[in-house]
Amino acid sequence: MLGAWLLLGGALALGCRAQAAAQRRADDGSGRCTYTFTVASPVEATCSDGGGVSELRAELAALAARLSRLESRERGTGGSGPRGAEAGGGRDPQRAAPAARLEAAYSELLRAKSRLEEEKGRLEREKEELGRRLESSAQEITRLRAARCPPGAEGPGRDTLRGPGKGCGELVWVGEPIIFGRADSIAGKYGVWMKDPEPVPPFTRETTWRVDAVGTEVRQLFQYEAAEQLARGYPAKVHILPQPLESTGAVIYRGGLFFQPRRSHTVARYDLRGEAVTAQREIPGAGYHGQYPYSWGGYTDIDLAVDETGLWVIYSTEKARGAIVLSKLDPETLEIQQTWETNIRKRGVANSFVICGTLYTVSSYSAPNATINFAYNTATSTSRALSIPFENRFRYLSMVDYNPTERQLFAWDSFNMVTYPIRLSQA
Repeated sequence: MLGAWLLLGGALALGCRAQAAAQRRADDGSGRCTYTFTVASPVEATCSDGGGVSELRAELAALAARLSRLESRERGTGGSGPRGAEAGGGRDPQRAAPAARLEAAYSELLRAKSRLEEEKGRLEREKEELGRRLESSAQEITRLRAARCPPGAEGPGRDTLRGPGKGCGELVWVGEPIIFGRADSIAGKYGVWMKDPEPVPPFTRETTWRVDAVGTEVRQLFQYEAAEQLARGYPAKVHILPQPLESTGAVIYRGGLFFQPRRSHTVARYDLRGEAVTAQREIPGAGYHGQYPYSWGGYTDIDLAVDETGLWVIYSTEKARGAIVLSKLDPETLEIQQTWETNIRKRGVANSFVICGTLYTVSSYSAPNATINFAYNTATSTSRALSIPFENRFRYLSMVDYNPTERQLFAWDSFNMVTYPIRLSQA
């Protein structure tokens, strides 16, 4: 097509020299297509000088040959557009294929990276779990070494645990909290969790118990086979108490749940095997339902505790004018065996617990760097100020109790169930 247009242009150019022209197309001796033009001169009757016409014809023939070669070359390249381009400006398929393969490989690398990150996260979680178990095992070894009886001494009997002076000492250090689990609803803002230091079959020292204490009808006691099950949040059983309990002062001891029934100044024992209340006794003059709580509130007027010597109840009375009163209870009948009146104001401390017959108090439930600030020794009926660092990691301590078998503190800190390692002085 390009050759035809150029020849037409040549003919028009010749038209500038002559008024008429004739064209002839034929193959030459070598098989090439040639074009021949005949033009009549408007002023010459004869060709006095044919050399110029001959030269013009030769030029046209050469031009036609070049056009023929160009057409052949165009057909050989597969199109009339620029070499290597597609009609419509599309990309070369041969170039597009490697780009598609690179994109596919990049996508696969991204997927592999995502899988590796997921695996890394899983391994980090396993590492944390193993670290926690290792720490727990180390604490258990330390506890067993500390509890080892001297040669010839008898172990703790069924009726009494180690008394003051036999493997006991004064609290001198509290470590950083170790998280065991977290409540998953608003009912777990504050609560109580515990293990039985002297369990009865079918329960073991690993059986773990929990009560979410937010609400007006708190009746559910969650039972877990071990602390690891508590961390996963799936109880083995849920006990429904016949009476709702008040606040976070409950403890588990010798197969029973000891708690304060709601809106009363009594203490009750719920038998975990028989699933019934087996004992209930009034604490004379004890304040209840907000009369003498700890500083954080929560109707924490009556608080139960366990140590190496047995079961205790911590409360206050009008006679004591809001100071802490401490009484020793018989775990079967709940009869009061002995009472001590301290000079520590109950509203002035955040919580308290008993170790080896000594009452210890926590200065604040919300300050991150609180302290164990007072101790009252029942053996000498004296109190003294302390300043043992105590960390409120989550800023809302609603329960703290001592477990004499685990030799650590159990606490509930704003949805979180934690333990604190402790150290006692040599007796």
